[in-house]
Amino acid sequence: MPVTTIYKGSATQAKTSGNVRAAMRSVHFKSAFLPMVSALLLAGCFGDDGSGGEDGSRTGQIMPAGITGLAYSTASRNGATDEQGRYHYFPGETLSLKVGNLKLAEGVPVRPVVTPLEFFPDLRAALQVAGTTDEGLQSHRITEQQLLQDVPLINLTRFLMALNWELNLSNGEGIDIRERVISQLNTALADLDEPIDFNAPQDEFESAGNDPSPANQVLSRICFFPEDNELCEDPPTDAEITAAPERPENVDERDENVDYREDLENKRDRILNAVRSLEDAEVEDARAYLTRELDAISTRLANRYYLDDDVVEFPAADTAIKTVSVRKIAGKPELDDIEAISTRDQDVVVHSFGWQSASVDYFVAGETGGESELLVNFRPDDTYRWVKKQLRVIIE
Repeated sequence: MPVTTIYKGSATQAKTSGNVRAAMRSVHFKSAFLPMVSALLLAGCFGDDGSGGEDGSRTGQIMPAGITGLAYSTASRNGATDEQGRYHYFPGETLSLKVGNLKLAEGVPVRPVVTPLEFFPDLRAALQVAGTTDEGLQSHRITEQQLLQDVPLINLTRFLMALNWELNLSNGEGIDIRERVISQLNTALADLDEPIDFNAPQDEFESAGNDPSPANQVLSRICFFPEDNELCEDPPTDAEITAAPERPENVDERDENVDYREDLENKRDRILNAVRSLEDAEVEDARAYLTRELDAISTRLANRYYLDDDVVEFPAADTAIKTVSVRKIAGKPELDDIEAISTRDQDVVVHSFGWQSASVDYFVAGETGGESELLVNFRPDDTYRWVKKQLRVIIE
């Protein structure tokens, strides 16, 4: 029987499985009902997929964990991202983002979730070209990981992470940029001789010491503590420390109202140690944060889709064409592309697939005891991300 493939666009090539692959055997059988329930529960944890108000506006988010305190504007709205990093938009608009008076991005297509990879036009274009897995299927994750080597992206991400109120960004937590930080940021920006340039080479962007970069100059001017905290004071000068009396060895001779030389030295060290720089947001920390957030988006997307079967069984004599369809929780799947392969095409053969029908046709070709995994890979409309689901086919 001939194998035909239906596909959309030049990016998808006809797929036929020419190599024999070892089947992945599962020790447990699952009904189709269980993954559907799990997907429903998980999807419920991840928000409303951009749905919004009665006026047709929608709610988007900057990163799954959120980036709080960014100023945003669209053709219809101006505001600041809330405690979950959310913003409001109408479909078809573009988004501009700033932190304080510092521009981060403009002309970004609005989406339910936007990441820093989409802040840069060249990266947005590159995201549309998927990589290819060892299975021969398309995957956006490969492209995303390659783009995490981009210097401007990492520079920008490190700077945003350094502005987080708490120094350490725990797993699952978003970036919290508070009004107190933004106020100090704007004051420091106004005093710069040169602007912060995210396109600068990494060594220039993170330079410290006697010739700090604009980014580090700004960070050194921001106190990440309440205004009345000692750590927000100017450190004692060398002249003040030298002029201060030495602390008496005898405790009874010390005056609690006197700042001794040792006290001022310790205070200076505490204040200077509290000053932030880009060293507090390392390159690998930025990549790990971006990877975590990108994976969360992929998981969120995948949890909204399932196949109408998880495991199926057919007798060897039943060689009629079968169909497995992609389903979407609380909606109809609208796909822009689809592909499928069989891991053991001597047992199960992919006959055809189509993005319009969101389905894959296949038939049994092996003998009793054979089995295969059908890998169904698809890209929902209005996203560059691919979702892979699998169907186990057993020949009785």
